[in-house]
Amino acid sequence: MADIGIIGGSGFYELLDDATEHVVDTPFGPPSDALVTGSFAGREVAFLPRHGRDHTLPPHRVPYRANVWALRELGVQRVVAPCAVGSLRSDLSTGTFVVLDQFVDRTRSREQTFFDGPDVQHVAMADPYCPELREVTNGVLAAEGHPHETDGTIVVIEGPRFSTRAESLWYARQGWDVIGMTQVPEIPLLREAELCAVGIAMVTDHDAGVEGAPEVAAVTHDAVLEVMAANVDRLQAVLASLVAAVPEERGCGCGTALHGGH
Repeated sequence: MADIGIIGGSGFYELLDDATEHVVDTPFGPPSDALVTGSFAGREVAFLPRHGRDHTLPPHRVPYRANVWALRELGVQRVVAPCAVGSLRSDLSTGTFVVLDQFVDRTRSREQTFFDGPDVQHVAMADPYCPELREVTNGVLAAEGHPHETDGTIVVIEGPRFSTRAESLWYARQGWDVIGMTQVPEIPLLREAELCAVGIAMVTDHDAGVEGAPEVAAVTHDAVLEVMAANVDRLQAVLASLVAAVPEERGCGCGTALHGGH
């Protein structure tokens, strides 16, 4: 059984020692791919490629409910959810990490809850990310000297298309920091499952440009992949340090989220 789960890209596979694949059945169909458990940074972890092993699932087709359910079935209690994001601020350069503390949901077609009835639950979401994991993550990033923001709000859009300039400008003027396509409903479902979650965003672009900076090019898919490839080793190093630093026992209230915990 693995206590820590990582939801991320398929490049993580080769880092696991003694990797074992698990095909997990869930009430919500199959997860994005087979889950893999193994030793990483001295801990037993479970890994799941969010978009499938060959990146065949666009953001709006990711089976988020099945993914979260499968992780919990393997014993996972804490989840690290890295994601690529666009910056909505001119001062957030590519390669910067943002330890997310808030999200704004602009998705439309995704299944958002495990509680469709007759069992109805209303889970608190004022502070959607685990405070303990956020503190540990910020400590790791600071200790290793990575450029990072200790908090930030992500606006989550439906995808798979990127934003128009008008949309991007509106999001920026709301004071939101970054934009992505996958933290919702992933994070709300993790809260409903009473799992801890931390969202580590890596800035790969500046969305549709930056107001007052015409020289900043709008995002392209190829540009995102290029930045991710250039920073994958750094992200993997951060994940290794974070996994090693996660406390053995949870000291937060995420495990009782359905009963008023945080």
